[in-house]
Amino acid sequence: MKIAIYGQFYHINTLSSIDTLLVALTHKNIDVHIKRDYYNLISQQDKKFANFKTFDQLDNSFDLLISIGGDGTILRAVTYVRDLGIPIVGINTGRLGFLATIQTDDIDDAINQILEKRYKISERTLLSIETNPKNNDIVETNFALNEIAVSRKNTTSMIKVETHLNEEYLTSYWADGLIISTPTGSTGYSLSCGGPVISPDADSFVLTPIAPHNLNARPLVIPDSTEIQLKVDGREDQYLISLDSRIATLHNDTIVTIKKAPFKIKMVELISESFIDTLRKKLLWGEDKR
Repeated sequence: MKIAIYGQFYHINTLSSIDTLLVALTHKNIDVHIKRDYYNLISQQDKKFANFKTFDQLDNSFDLLISIGGDGTILRAVTYVRDLGIPIVGINTGRLGFLATIQTDDIDDAINQILEKRYKISERTLLSIETNPKNNDIVETNFALNEIAVSRKNTTSMIKVETHLNEEYLTSYWADGLIISTPTGSTGYSLSCGGPVISPDADSFVLTPIAPHNLNARPLVIPDSTEIQLKVDGREDQYLISLDSRIATLHNDTIVTIKKAPFKIKMVELISESFIDTLRKKLLWGEDKR
């Protein structure tokens, strides 16, 4: 079995987690490859990590990618996995962790479950984007697992986001911005702006305005077969567009088209876990906190 290890940051409290993971995989005779940048980072901290293979890009020979960090690290890992179909599992050394669900105390047990095939695959829908005129900053990675959002830039004034669904005019949002979220992203930025929680297996997207000035504007759930077209206007001639954690600047004359990506991301879900269980744990549902 060939496994890729991906991470972005090194913190002193993650040293034991990295060590536990690599020892567990080595004892199982797994062919381990660490992302080169991450390898350089951790091997500087501890020389015992210096004997592993590295990779710069992934290919179809990998059976699994293990992300070490939080949900943001998984979102970055997705840009390497792309449409290769490599399953992803996350060890949570970050904070909330809706995607990175394996806790550091459970690494050994989780690895055993994975190697014994005691898991299921949750296929996650992504968004893809096209701009007219084309923007070179988002051509190579023109997809997002969580959300695509437009927002104001260099101003405290609101922007107007003219929105069409399947070429039919929906509305114009006067707001700080607009989030188009997948079910996976519904527990992220969209949720913090008042959007609904959507089950990952739902065939839908949600449009969530950011601090709308027109108070009758509400989040809208739409089929994921919908093509969304946006045109932004405002006092400044530019605005920001974000694809998960990646940000680019667009001009107001840009037409943005968003639709379902032609591929999905495979997330590993251990048999002992479920989306409902994660909601209860992370959002403290079912607990009386009065």
